[in-house]
Amino acid sequence: MSKDVTVLGAGIVGLCCALSLAERGHAVRVIDRDAPGRATSYGNAGIISPWSVVPQSMPGLWRKIPSLLSDPGKPLRVRPSHWPKMVDWGLRFLANGREDRVREVSNAMEHLCAPSIDLFRRHLAGTGHEHLVRDAYYIHAFRKVEQADLSALEYQLRAEKGADMEVVGAAELRALEPALSKEFQAAVLIKGQARADGPGEICTAIAEKARAMGVTFLTDEVRGIARDGSGWRVDCAGGSHPCDKLVVAMGIWSAALLKGTGLKLPLQAERGYHVQFADPGVELTHSVMDVDRKVVLSTMGGDIRIAGQAEFAAIDAPPDPTRRALLTRQAEAALRRLNTQSAKVWMGHRPSFPDSLPALGPVKGADGLIACFGHSHYGLMMAPKSGEIVADVIEGRTANADLSAFDVARFS
Repeated sequence: MSKDVTVLGAGIVGLCCALSLAERGHAVRVIDRDAPGRATSYGNAGIISPWSVVPQSMPGLWRKIPSLLSDPGKPLRVRPSHWPKMVDWGLRFLANGREDRVREVSNAMEHLCAPSIDLFRRHLAGTGHEHLVRDAYYIHAFRKVEQADLSALEYQLRAEKGADMEVVGAAELRALEPALSKEFQAAVLIKGQARADGPGEICTAIAEKARAMGVTFLTDEVRGIARDGSGWRVDCAGGSHPCDKLVVAMGIWSAALLKGTGLKLPLQAERGYHVQFADPGVELTHSVMDVDRKVVLSTMGGDIRIAGQAEFAAIDAPPDPTRRALLTRQAEAALRRLNTQSAKVWMGHRPSFPDSLPALGPVKGADGLIACFGHSHYGLMMAPKSGEIVADVIEGRTANADLSAFDVARFS
């Protein structure tokens, strides 16, 4: 039976939910204060990988935290005023770094990431924007040869799940990407991947396809949700909207919205930055990570984007003005002859749980309410499968896999 479904959030996760539901004949409304794909999804590094099966918390990471925090060139920063809110989250995060736990999380990540390329190509089919997903390697570039080590746990996890990887030296790396600095002496090539030639453009294309299939998009500020008979009501600045089923896909803003249901969720705003250079004078064929600095560089629509950094701060805290100069220096260090004269900086909020997994599925005790948020660094890759799972939940279909790792109540 067709359902009247409202999806809160028009980022890539909410858009994939809406399209999957529309393809199955449901009446769908999407509500967001921004245009589709203009918030966190817009700033993504653009990696689309079936092999994104490596959690953020890994064995031994705790030893590196002091240096990550003390070096201004490293990717991690915590605003001083935010430390009291970080203690509990940080302890939970580190507890997920045991190898046995890492392998459990990795298996759950595989379920969401493995079909990402195929599902994106299905979503973009017939839109005229199929070119926005391009076959590519994910190149992990190292300045020290010995660091390109496939025996490391992160590469073991990928290999065990079928990833095709290869270690190459400086000459082979330069043949693949001539623009890279000669400082890079080796690389791990992770094959069978794709890259987005503009995550924001992918969001726009999916939104247009969904709209053509009857999905309604409403630009408004969501202020609250409440039970309404056997269904739900969404209260917005411009009025209220009833629905049979309600999907919360509002990223970092989801936790506050669900407090009224009794859920207290350890969801942190892990802020990320990118700088994008127009007329860069250089080009990359693949996505490249400068592993030392934990930043990703990619060509997008002819521009060069460098994305990275993990900054923990209040949602409404202003952007750090030093990030532009830092990322620009890192881009110049990674790419020879990069033109940085025309640069734009961006910041967004990754919604991060301490186990690197999203909240995905029905909210117990709140019939008809479905969670789909908290995808951390992996939102672009996990979004298409998350949308399929949400559609299955709404239709009452039995999952063909154990989805308990995504249970929104797992932190209770």
